[in-house]
Amino acid sequence: MSIEDTPHSGERPTREVAVTVNGEAVTREVEPRLKLSDFLRNECGCRGVRVGCEHGVCGACTVSLDGDIVKSCLLYAVQAEDRDVETVEGLAEDGKLHPVQEAFHEEHALQCGFCTSGFVMATKSLLEENPDPDREEIKEGLADNICRCTGYQNIYRAVDRAADKLAADLEPVRDDGEEGA
Repeated sequence: MSIEDTPHSGERPTREVAVTVNGEAVTREVEPRLKLSDFLRNECGCRGVRVGCEHGVCGACTVSLDGDIVKSCLLYAVQAEDRDVETVEGLAEDGKLHPVQEAFHEEHALQCGFCTSGFVMATKSLLEENPDPDREEIKEGLADNICRCTGYQNIYRAVDRAADKLAADLEPVRDDGEEGA
């Protein structure tokens, strides 16, 4: 039997998927094999989600899924059904960069920028779990992300600066307007 003798419509199966992306409900009809990274980039316009190795090694596609950091190239969009996804585009509020984004900018923790969004998301997750990491904890926390340009020193300084910024944001303000306990 040849392929011409096989009855098929030529259409690929699709499935509706509903996901919350950066606080916004998104519903699309997609092929079940569509990767979450491609869904976020092409269907949701989240261009900060980079597709590098497509094997979960480089970390450029790192996003938060229900608060857990994941490699979006290793998941299908249908696996994110009824879940919350946060990308680097969702970190800024009211036009103000998130402290991690600010720190990466201030410490020049990028060169080509391809890996930056993945590092930013990994750093945010690291600092949520450990607000004051030492250098070894930073290295371990970012070990799933690869940068081919920077040499990592500025990235490590950016994590330190972000930790300081986030800690300062949490300091209580006294009644007289002065910072402190």
